[in-house]
Amino acid sequence: MSKPTPNPPDSDPVTPSVSTDSETRQPSKIFLVAPDIDNQTLLEYACESLASANVMASDFARYLEGSQSNTLLGIQQSIMLGELAVNRVLDNLDPP
Repeated sequence: MSKPTPNPPDSDPVTPSVSTDSETRQPSKIFLVAPDIDNQTLLEYACESLASANVMASDFARYLEGSQSNTLLGIQQSIMLGELAVNRVLDNLDPP
């Protein structure tokens, strides 16, 4: 009887290699936030992104049933808590 899938590689490609002191981590430049963007703008963008994700997760949860719906609502609540935290930081930076 033959195997439908090949054997995995000898090394684990997911495990990151150990870096030495002389190496510095270089982030990917596929998606880059311009370094001259101020914190207020970054927080406002994060708030809008979290608000959108909150609405999308909430709307999508309506189409699911049982534990899948409960899981997505838990994710939605985590997003909402992140949004609330970002809003609080924005309020602290620029009080009404």
